[in-house]
This record gives sequence, structure tokens and C-alpha cells, in this order.
Amino acid sequence: MSSRPINLAVALKYEKPNAPRVTAIGHGDFARRIYDLAQQNGVPISENPELAKALSQAEIDQEIPEALYRAVAEVLSYILRTSGNIR
Repeated sequence: MSSRPINLAVALKYEKPNAPRVTAIGHGDFARRIYDLAQQNGVPISENPELAKALSQAEIDQEIPEALYRAVAEVLSYILRTSGNIR
């Protein structure tokens, strides 16, 4: 686990064919808990403070805003490539 500060964390869940949904938003200690739980459970993590800030404006269990589709798609693509799930 990282000891550096985690100020904001946003968790997403993606199930085709729907858009990703925001499943958790945390600031401060709750952000650290989201980050640590993701690490402990092998959930891929992407650190993008600007995107996290934009996503944190959504409601829990809401699909991400259409304006963020491209940015989230780039993150998902990166995660899939680095995890070996796509080439």
C-alpha cells in the first residue's frame, strides 16, 4: 500500500453494453480506503486527478456523463492493455 496522500478516489464499474457507472466517491480518509481496497482486491487503478475530479461530480450509481466517455474509454483501454486482456 502506498503511503502517499490520496485526496480523491472515484470507483467505476463497467458492464457492457452500458456506460461505466460511478460506484464510489471518496475524499480524504475515505479516498484512501477506496484506493487500499482496490489494491487489496487486484482492481486496476489509474491515477488521473483531473478525471477523478470531473467524475466526482456524478451521483453514485449514475452512468458517467457523456462528456467524459472519451477520457474514461482511454483509461479503460490503458487498463485492459496493461493487464494483458487486449493487445
